[in-house]
Amino acid sequence: MIPQIDKLKYTDSGNFFLLAGPCAIEGEKMSMEIAEKVVAISERLKIPYVFKGSYRKANRSRIDSFSGIGDEKALKILRKVSETFTIPVVTDIHTAEEAAMAAEFVDVLQIPAFLCRQTDILVAAANTGKVVNIKKGQFLSAGAMQFAVTKVRESGNPNVMLTERGTTFGYQDLVVDYRGIPEMKTLDVPVVLDITHSLQQPNQAGGVTGGKPELIEVVARAGIAVGADGIFIETHPNPAEAKSDGANMLRLDLLENLLQKLVLIKQTINQIG
Repeated sequence: MIPQIDKLKYTDSGNFFLLAGPCAIEGEKMSMEIAEKVVAISERLKIPYVFKGSYRKANRSRIDSFSGIGDEKALKILRKVSETFTIPVVTDIHTAEEAAMAAEFVDVLQIPAFLCRQTDILVAAANTGKVVNIKKGQFLSAGAMQFAVTKVRESGNPNVMLTERGTTFGYQDLVVDYRGIPEMKTLDVPVVLDITHSLQQPNQAGGVTGGKPELIEVVARAGIAVGADGIFIETHPNPAEAKSDGANMLRLDLLENLLQKLVLIKQTINQIG
């Protein structure tokens, strides 16, 4: 199932769709560089592509962690990416008040996992008329996400999708229960697998989230095999220098090879039916 998003291309290709970009908008040059490269890859492989970037990082382990370059500045960069490459863009919001503001600049509003039960945020996002992507809480079952979906739909917005991003496994790790993907698909919504956040190692002693990027391909392959409609990948030219979530991001020059493999898996799944 492919979501109905303006400017989304190749929706009849039979491929999964892709949400990809940097964790946070660090500046215009970097954002445009990433978008240009991912657009070129997605066009070669005929993958429906949505550029992802957080205009602000509200959920950080430490008070001195990077939180953004300024809301309006980052949102204008997201709009420029969309206009330059004629692609949809997605960003996350953290309060109900942010919904209308962000909706002026982006095509999809994303609800962070920790906030997926916050009724006021879900209703505010729904009321913008934008597609609403709700990340499954690390503390929730797949089945429990029906209530988040219902909040958006009963607010008059049918344009909702869900994203799996791992379930809390102890204090400092996450695990993906792949049974949740087909379970959430029964809600008749597109289901995305957030590959890079599923490989985070939160709550590290130093206050900086860790990760296992070496397992990105493993998790991605499994997600496509069990029927994920879309995949979410944070990518950066040099993750070691990224201002947020560098420990679990995919290096940009590795993205095309990964997507080529995933397209082959998807083609096989389509043939199996």
